[in-house]
Amino acid sequence: MNQRKDNYRAALQRGQADPGPRTPNVTTLSSRYVRITIELDPDVQRNLDRWVAPPVALLTNTGAAAMRVLTAVGARR
Repeated sequence: MNQRKDNYRAALQRGQADPGPRTPNVTTLSSRYVRITIELDPDVQRNLDRWVAPPVALLTNTGAAAMRVLTAVGARR
């Protein structure tokens, strides 16, 4: 029991370390005459998922519902 208390107290004293800044994702596109470097902030993916996922889900669900209706109508003929 004492060891568990000691481990708990040691963890509280350590505190939480700052994770620091995240490194950007770097992509380099190069050809014979042109070289382009693109840096993306890692948080862009999270923001993009937050804003794009609901409309895409709505479109896929609507498309699936439309296909079910069309197959049901086609099966009746």
